[in-house]
Amino acid sequence: MNTILVIDDEKDLIKLVDHHLSKESFLVIGARDGRQGLDMALRHKPDLILLDVMMPKLDGWEVCKQLKSRPDLARIPVIMLTARAQETDKILGLEMGADDYVTKPFSPRELVARVKAVLRRFQSDRNKEVLKLGDLVIDYAGRTVHLKDKKADLTNTEFNLLWHLVNHPGRVISRDDLISAGRGDDTVVIDRTIDVHIASLRKKMGKFDKLIETVRGVGYKFSL
Repeated sequence: MNTILVIDDEKDLIKLVDHHLSKESFLVIGARDGRQGLDMALRHKPDLILLDVMMPKLDGWEVCKQLKSRPDLARIPVIMLTARAQETDKILGLEMGADDYVTKPFSPRELVARVKAVLRRFQSDRNKEVLKLGDLVIDYAGRTVHLKDKKADLTNTEFNLLWHLVNHPGRVISRDDLISAGRGDDTVVIDRTIDVHIASLRKKMGKFDKLIETVRGVGYKFSL
């Protein structure tokens, strides 16, 4: 049974989410503010976190940032729950390492579908924990990348993009697919940010930067 941690200051919303996810055989636990949410994440190590943005004590952005900065919590997928739907908020969520984004008010059926989709993707990725390509070693469990024994300091988004590319060697990946890989399934595409993330990733890849090729007008591919 998968455990879902809901971090939201609205008691009724936690009850609503619990009601619908419990019917799908999920175990739901709740936290009413950001600090309590972090404590519960550390204690329970849930399979997925539903995280509100506007909360007392610690807002969702800061909670997400702290979750993704800890090696023991960084692998837990995070879906942001928020009434704010502007593009800048979506970009910020991506930068902080969120894996999907649901805008309030939402359909319970949609939320359940998002939870299942993100869990499927993460569980599939975990079946391929470590990739070794010569001097390039990518550890999904630890979310680390080593280039000839030197660790590359990647953001969560950069790591997700690299992981997706190396798992599809030689295949051209569109910008739409990359934004989904960097953030989560079924998300709003913010096309122009991908080039910025890829440029930053290449700089951190050192001599391995040429493995990520640009396919003009389409996207990128990882070439061995």
